Amino acid sequence: MNATERQRRRWPRSTRVRAALAAASAVAVILVGTGWWVHHDVRRQSTHIVEEQARAQRDYLCDQVSRGVVPSSESAVPFEVVATDRRTSVARGGFLATSYPETSHVLPAPSKSGEPPWKMPVTVHLPVNRNHSAKDSLSAAGGTQQAMTCDIDAAELSGDKAAALGVTADARLRVYVMVLPQATELLTEAADRRLWPAGLVILVLVAAITYLAVRIALRPVEAIRVLTASVTASDERVIVPASGREIAALATTINSTLQRLDNAALQQRRFVADAAHELRSPLTTLLASLEVALAYPERADWPATATTAARQTRRLQALAEDLLLLARLDTRTPTTATEPVDLTALATRLTDHHPLADGPLTLSCDSTGPAFAHGNPDEYERLLRNLVDNAARHAAHRVQITVRGEKDHVVLTVHDDGPGIPPEDAERVFERFVRLDDARSRDQGGTGLGLAIARDLAHRHGGTLTLAPRTLGACFELRVPRAPDPDSGVG
Repeated sequence: MNATERQRRRWPRSTRVRAALAAASAVAVILVGTGWWVHHDVRRQSTHIVEEQARAQRDYLCDQVSRGVVPSSESAVPFEVVATDRRTSVARGGFLATSYPETSHVLPAPSKSGEPPWKMPVTVHLPVNRNHSAKDSLSAAGGTQQAMTCDIDAAELSGDKAAALGVTADARLRVYVMVLPQATELLTEAADRRLWPAGLVILVLVAAITYLAVRIALRPVEAIRVLTASVTASDERVIVPASGREIAALATTINSTLQRLDNAALQQRRFVADAAHELRSPLTTLLASLEVALAYPERADWPATATTAARQTRRLQALAEDLLLLARLDTRTPTTATEPVDLTALATRLTDHHPLADGPLTLSCDSTGPAFAHGNPDEYERLLRNLVDNAARHAAHRVQITVRGEKDHVVLTVHDDGPGIPPEDAERVFERFVRLDDARSRDQGGTGLGLAIARDLAHRHGGTLTLAPRTLGACFELRVPRAPDPDSGVG
């Protein structure tokens, strides 16, 4: 067993399972992409929210400091207010108050000289306090952090406000409000924890729904398969479901295929029966003649017996050759156009050398000039000879061959002045072993396969052979694609 076969065995063979896995895989790709987008969007939105919260807290603290009010240390957002020439911070809140209880101030105080405005948020460094064990999940003691700041000059405040804040008149105060990245991480992780179970549930639901939907959709197909497997030679057919155009089309196609198979089987059985009948007739005549001659050898007319045996043997030989030719025509592909054939010259030659031309019948050919068609010259000759033989057996006095070239086709007709063929039998006459009335019976020497062979040869050359309507006799019309004249190069 090679690697491809092992891989096929590993891959489920059930269409339902394959469809469920395919749908789950597609949804998984979509969910991964959506989860990635949601993860980053939640992070971005939560970062924006945290920054906005820090900015609002900073504005609130700056307003309090500008009014000479010392901010309370009870704050969910860590902050610190520091001033120049002051050893301790003015105010402190959040984890900056709990994580650094013994530190005078955590963040650097501003200088008295003017500084350019900082771009928000700013990055500050928090010292590590080894004596403090942070239990708060939002504690960020140690490392670098983002902060929102604002500066306030004490000179802009009244003396009472500066005294209330504990700073000198020439001092500068700075408010730090920390931006908590831990809050962003917590929000992102909370969203991720909900996305993964939801994604798994969605995958399972999609796989299960797809499996059930495909199972329900394939029920008519399974019913068609079971019924098709049980179809015999009877007229039983697949039931076409009322819903589902694809399934209905499949059932209709199967019924059409079964009908064609039935028709082909019926035609084959009829052909075999007719062939057996046709073979039995000359064999019976031949066997009866020989048995009578052998039973009464002294009274037998041996020359007549031999003549009868030779005639019936020739008939058997012609029938066997026709059957073999039909078998080859049924299995071979259409003739490839390899050689231009002049149908006018072929018809003229056949007219001059046909055995019936010296009999009581008149066989003539009329044409307007050379008419070339692509194909096999031997097959064209067999086709034309079959038409002439059929016409000669039923003609009263005359058989006329006409060849004319049209723009894209060559039209050849064989017309006899016999009893003709009824319009309702215009197609049946080309079927194999079809018996019409006594006026055109095969008992006059035909095998009943000549016209069927002629039509098959016409189809092999891309043409048609039909019965043209006539008031007197029968006229068979052959129409094949025209080929350029090999001498002049003109079609």
